[in-house]
Amino acid sequence: MSAVRVGLLGLGTVGAGTINLLQRNNDEIARRAGRNIDVVSAAARHLDRPRACSTDGIRLTTDPFSIVDDPETEIVLELIGGYEPARELVLRAIDNGKHVVTANKALIAKHGNEIFERARDRGVTVSFEAAVAGGIPIIKSIREGLTGNRIQWLAGIINGTANYILSEMYYNSREFAEVLAEAQRLGYAEADPSFDVEGVDAAHKLTILASIAFGIPLQFDKVHVEGIGHVSREDVAYAEELGYRIKHLGMCKWTEDGVELRVHPTLLPERQLLANVDGVMNAIMVMGDAVGPTLYYGAGAGAAPTASAVVADLVDVVREFNVEPESRVPYLAFQSTALSDQPVLPMSAVETAYYLRLEVLDEPGVLADVTRILGSNGISIEAILQKEPAPGADDVPVIILTHRVKERQMNAAQEQMEALPAVQGRINRIRLEQLQ
Repeated sequence: MSAVRVGLLGLGTVGAGTINLLQRNNDEIARRAGRNIDVVSAAARHLDRPRACSTDGIRLTTDPFSIVDDPETEIVLELIGGYEPARELVLRAIDNGKHVVTANKALIAKHGNEIFERARDRGVTVSFEAAVAGGIPIIKSIREGLTGNRIQWLAGIINGTANYILSEMYYNSREFAEVLAEAQRLGYAEADPSFDVEGVDAAHKLTILASIAFGIPLQFDKVHVEGIGHVSREDVAYAEELGYRIKHLGMCKWTEDGVELRVHPTLLPERQLLANVDGVMNAIMVMGDAVGPTLYYGAGAGAAPTASAVVADLVDVVREFNVEPESRVPYLAFQSTALSDQPVLPMSAVETAYYLRLEVLDEPGVLADVTRILGSNGISIEAILQKEPAPGADDVPVIILTHRVKERQMNAAQEQMEALPAVQGRINRIRLEQLQ
């Protein structure tokens, strides 16, 4: 049987890693797929740059459209990233009757509904395991391995850059800006790190995971997104003193009133498995009604881990060449005609516990005013930590942990507390989850 012909868009880190993996494990991959898988063409911006892979026998071009229009290409592998021209190239490949494998989480999160509808109309497959958590097979696990479960919630550390920064702040008592600069030097963070540290990258991934977990359309624009820039070295230390670790968490939850979609820094109990995921590693915890909690851990980025997921998708596509479209695994785990219209909750309606750090004047009655405001808004206090003022300072840090409460109540209480003359500046607020 002839080899499957793959056209590759993008010869960067992941593209080179994919070629290397296909070449190194060619025999093993062919045994699993039933046919050889050959990259026969590849598009790159510059043809004269040195490559981290051998391109012998691969036609190189600077025109990616020539690959998606090539009648000999059977699978288009999109590793360009970003929204455009990736979207146009993928849609054109689908219109040309080609299967698509992509690692592009931004593309799927924002344009996946359109892409999947077009693919269903043309009877082709779009696979995207590598779009979330690098080498961790989380999409296949939820979509196929947990298909008998009603997923109740999902929480994950799904951005390695943010996790590296918070880990360094915890273990070495360093400030955010200092660790970010180091992450950029080490290549863990981009020159413009905003997608990572502001939570956009994690929100792309959470959008995809939530859709597969709950059978809802992709709704990236409804994810609540917060970054880690406001987390200080002091917050990390105070959290540790109270028995918690701060992690940048993506979380989705099914409730009777609607679906929660949120990315933000979160206090987790230090005994919690996710709290102990450090460095650039990723981990996702999924709670199913039958199986209970399951944890998926591994490398969330990098050439080889991501290539592992890409090649797994290529093999799955080849295996399904002769399968009728309606018999293939649905893109979002549920049949397209059975997606839920469950609404996404606004953050004001989401219920969590909170960590609050206030800087207050060291004078009588301040703590009484703060607790009175919390009580009048229906907010119960779990713990209070009042520190000694620094030598010569007029203010003192007060740390408060609350029980679970609707965010709208906390918003009202925070506004009232910040209006107190004794409260200096804004209150630093971080949500707290037990993940029970």
